[in-house]
Amino acid sequence: MREELIVAGFGGQGVMFTGTLLAQAAMLEGKFVTFFPAYGAEVRGGTANASVIISDEEIGSPLVSAPDTLIILNQPSLDRFHRKLKKEGQLVVNSTLVQPEALKNIVQGVSQVPASEIAEQLGNIRVANMVALGTYLKIKPVVKLSSVNEALATLLTGKKAGLQEINKKAIKAGYEFSK
Repeated sequence: MREELIVAGFGGQGVMFTGTLLAQAAMLEGKFVTFFPAYGAEVRGGTANASVIISDEEIGSPLVSAPDTLIILNQPSLDRFHRKLKKEGQLVVNSTLVQPEALKNIVQGVSQVPASEIAEQLGNIRVANMVALGTYLKIKPVVKLSSVNEALATLLTGKKAGLQEINKKAIKAGYEFSK
């Protein structure tokens, strides 16, 4: 098994946290992982993307040139990355922030989830990234939900420990949205 993905959105949408969480969950399962972050000039509000590779075998390079999956949180990220997606790739898109007409010419598998909308309903717009992650994990179970929850407990400690529950709810909501 080898999964190459890119998570992309605006700075502040939790792109790096999503990639880190996924990488941490994969490591907990004993898989080989690379995580390669990239920030735009402005950081918060600018573009951000994280490349993650999860594999059962050693990984030679952290670069992802043709991802198996894209998790796209906004329109500029879709515009920038959709052409890189493998022909048989999977696109998970936050349909709250992506124009539907932008998806018409994309032939790969497209899973639209209103991640920002669902996050607002949960009471915290900042967990839209976790909603999208939950949808991704339903479509491509590269790691177990229990591993993701364990990784959340590892990454959200101290003052951030109180955020574990809302993140778990958001992942579950995204997972259940994709039936």
